[in-house]
Amino acid sequence: MYFQRDMENTLLECAEEFACTVVYGPRQVGKSTMLQFFGDKNYRTVTLDDLQNRALANNHPELFFKMYPPPVIVDEIQYAPNLFSYIKIMIDEQRLSCLKSGKKPEHLFYLTGSQQFALPKSLSESLAGRVAVLHLNSFSSSEIMQHKGKIFLPYIDNLLETQAAFSNQVVTLSPVFSRIFRGGMPGIICDGLDRERFFANYVNTYLERDIRSLIGAGFETEFMNFMMVLAARTAQELNYSSIADDIGLDLRTIKRWISILETSGIIHLIHPYFPNVSKRVIKAPKLYFMDTGLCTWLSHWPTADLCESGAMSGAFFETYVVSEIIKSFIHHGQSTSGTIYYYRDKDQKEVDLLYVTHDGIIPIEIKKNLKPHNPDKNFSAIDKYGLKRYPGIVICRTDKIMPLNESTYLVPEWIIGR
Repeated sequence: MYFQRDMENTLLECAEEFACTVVYGPRQVGKSTMLQFFGDKNYRTVTLDDLQNRALANNHPELFFKMYPPPVIVDEIQYAPNLFSYIKIMIDEQRLSCLKSGKKPEHLFYLTGSQQFALPKSLSESLAGRVAVLHLNSFSSSEIMQHKGKIFLPYIDNLLETQAAFSNQVVTLSPVFSRIFRGGMPGIICDGLDRERFFANYVNTYLERDIRSLIGAGFETEFMNFMMVLAARTAQELNYSSIADDIGLDLRTIKRWISILETSGIIHLIHPYFPNVSKRVIKAPKLYFMDTGLCTWLSHWPTADLCESGAMSGAFFETYVVSEIIKSFIHHGQSTSGTIYYYRDKDQKEVDLLYVTHDGIIPIEIKKNLKPHNPDKNFSAIDKYGLKRYPGIVICRTDKIMPLNESTYLVPEWIIGR
């Protein structure tokens, strides 16, 4: 069964503007499946997971493109970085030909990659200005429910309009932690694979095929322990020293491994808000796993009911909400940089998220309860920046948008991305 992805419209827009589009993201989130099911069916597909194709691409790239001429989808492009220079040549040749003939350039290449570590450098050196780069992650809830998802914009008017549009399709409260426990990996959602077996194979594949060369042979066990320690700290500020002490590794290694997970799309870091940009880099970011199913599996929670009643229920719910917001951005080709932050000051006043606009700030608190107590108590802390504070929102398990007071609204979690 194929689930339509929110990114598909963005792919079509990119095809109108660029000759090449790269879609990267974690392994098994549906990159190649999405490209094969949508749009122009004239694209050939070739995967570099096939060792013969990979050898041909690395040793004879010109012959490779004679066998697989554009328009073509090349899957796992990171295995053959030599192809980038040939792709550049073909794009430039088409551009020159179109300038002479007056024809509109065609879209030639879709490239996918699950090892993003080598891609940015290759792209910047060979395809700067010629390529659109998109990031795909596991399914969002709106994709699973086959709603046409939108970027989450927490303006009250927009949220009320969305609520009205879905007034007959309100998600009930009970499935929230079932969705958190299951996550959004296509193998589980579409193919019905056993969750326990899927994630065990997924992590082993990730360790063996994607990052073994980066962490060093013989460190697989330590890296697995590292991932489990991080999963237990999702929705928390990163304390590098504490993590290093728990695992018994040096601080430099921990920072490098966190960078690997972030570049892989396994985790997402949200930085604190300060008017001084340099301080955002200095202060510790908050860490979130991008797939809650993987997070609950790594932290050894055996059922959805225990996830809901256990000590990490609030962290899991916050991780779910934040990952849904992030997916609503990246699946539409947008970055959260400069838009999404968190707040914490020296007096320990915290706000889970700040949505920063061109002229103000929307404070956002995330609570797993139906009717949280005094959730907006710290919203006024951001007034010291002198920016307009828009009505704040508290994302929780209410069934509809309700005013908490004159400046804060309770907002149901199901509305994200709708």
